[in-house]
Amino acid sequence: MDTIAETTSRAIPWNKGRLIGQKLPLKLKEIWAIRIRLQLAERLRDLTLFNLAIDSKLRGCDLVSLKVKDVAQGRSIFHRAIVMQQKTSRPVQFEITEQTRQSLLSWIEYRALTSSHYLFPSRVIGCPHLSTRQYARIVAKWVESIGLNSTAYGTHSMRRTKATLIYRRTKNLRAVQLLLGHTKLESTVRYLGIEVDDALEIAEQTEV
Repeated sequence: MDTIAETTSRAIPWNKGRLIGQKLPLKLKEIWAIRIRLQLAERLRDLTLFNLAIDSKLRGCDLVSLKVKDVAQGRSIFHRAIVMQQKTSRPVQFEITEQTRQSLLSWIEYRALTSSHYLFPSRVIGCPHLSTRQYARIVAKWVESIGLNSTAYGTHSMRRTKATLIYRRTKNLRAVQLLLGHTKLESTVRYLGIEVDDALEIAEQTEV
């Protein structure tokens, strides 16, 4: 005979009341809304983390484990960087824009970080750098600060944001594939959800 607990567990879907599926990318106005709030609040670490997350398009595990030497040499911040992805063990390159370079330099100098230090040290004893869980909580605070529902966004939102903007402006899927470090073009198509977006865009432009 089924117990009450077993019956209840079958009756209530695990995802009841939750938003599932891919996390949404940020829109350009949302990027600037978060950036301006971080600047006004003088939250240098978060500003640097946010800028670098958008530029790098890295997975959370790769972003939080970056070291100073990955993005800088002395007081010189690289215009481009290359890192080895933990998930695929393949290298991926990314650009570092001017505003990101400025925040990186300020953050490195403020914390007196050397080349061997992690860019984003953890405040938790025994943890050398921010964990992916800590990063996820930080992202949730960012999106909530501008009135967005944090359940619809996550660390992958940071990874998808610039890639999505680039695709929408250029329609160059191969370029986005390289920037995300995907081995297969099909992975990039699924990741961006562009087939659905493009189909809807065509439908919206078609009058019957």
